[in-house]
Amino acid sequence: MRIREVTITPVAFADPPLLNVTGVHEPYALRSILQLGCEDGVVGLGESYGDEDFLVLANKTAESLVGVDIFDLPAVRRAAVAAVGGGIYADRHGLTGGVSADKTLQTVYSFFEVAMLDAQGKLLGRPVVDLLGAKVRDRVDFSAYLFYKYAAHQGFQPDEWGEVLTPETVVSSARKMIDRYGFRSIKLKGGVFPPAEEIAAIQALRDAFPEHPLRIDPNGGWTPATSQWVAKELDGVLEYLEDPTPGIDGMSQVAAVAPMPLATNMCVVEYAHIPPAVEAKAVSVVLSDHHFWGGLRLSSALATMCETFGLGLSMHSNSHLGISLAAMVQLAGATGHLTYACDTHWPWKTQDVIVPGALDFEGGSVAVPSKPGLGVELDPDALGRLHSTYLNCGLRRRDDATYMRRYVPDFEPNTARW
Repeated sequence: MRIREVTITPVAFADPPLLNVTGVHEPYALRSILQLGCEDGVVGLGESYGDEDFLVLANKTAESLVGVDIFDLPAVRRAAVAAVGGGIYADRHGLTGGVSADKTLQTVYSFFEVAMLDAQGKLLGRPVVDLLGAKVRDRVDFSAYLFYKYAAHQGFQPDEWGEVLTPETVVSSARKMIDRYGFRSIKLKGGVFPPAEEIAAIQALRDAFPEHPLRIDPNGGWTPATSQWVAKELDGVLEYLEDPTPGIDGMSQVAAVAPMPLATNMCVVEYAHIPPAVEAKAVSVVLSDHHFWGGLRLSSALATMCETFGLGLSMHSNSHLGISLAAMVQLAGATGHLTYACDTHWPWKTQDVIVPGALDFEGGSVAVPSKPGLGVELDPDALGRLHSTYLNCGLRRRDDATYMRRYVPDFEPNTARW
């Protein structure tokens, strides 16, 4: 069965003013939705970033795919290699670590690989989890992902979460999220306030949720010395400390004294980073992300590599919609070496492009869909609405720092600031 048509639709959906080390989320998050229209009416779905640099490379790749067999993944990689040869980096946004030509190639390739696997599963009548080696778990655990946030975007009405700027409001937002979704572990996005304030928030979460494993992620906002101090202050409190300081060398300094494991999705973001990170004993947990690790099959290989080197494994999350969540769940369902609950931004969104009901949270987990392919169905009307939002919102790339200057005129990103 061959591809007859490739359609890439950029979309934008409402995003709260969530704070992080580089600033604050803008009113809309950008994504792109891929439809591979194949013979026999099969349509393979994919989802990835929606920034303009990514769209340039994705559209260039798509030009070579009409007529390609849906099982011919090497042809997709050749098309992505040819597209990326122009030197554009497709991952200069958000908090996903460094950029490189190889990482950009993996990012573009994964967009199409997921859609190819979805189409393959639909043709064969099997869920993607079976194409990855079969299911090793029925449900996939996720963590409550907490953020400091403003009450509202400028010119917008406050959202249901309200302002979250203190330990007390962090706990309140955690309670609301856990009551609604049943999460059994908690992650706080840090790097926003001085470390002592964020330590206080973690301690407040420990008091309120004594049985929940806790994590904090300042996205490299602290120096190695400060990171060492925080690690000692939170001894016995954190299940792991994520990216406290930038780079493999800095992480190695922290890991030498930290009593808890160090995790990363910033200093180990491609396969070439694993040997030096292992040699330096810089990290104990890798947070994979199929969007920039080369898709679902290469992410399965990453799990094997982590197991080989004695590294734990979880999954990183960016602002995403249901197709990406379905891909994460299918991958996690087939990954035996998945040692921590995964991240997800799911509770922060209010819109989607898929038909509701396929990815319901119960007890902080999502059942691995058993329908063919990814197990989700595209809602054409919802896709049209979010595409219209994209056309009208004016955003074409994520820029948390510039947007933050509307609130704090002299703001500069806080990488290794404290």
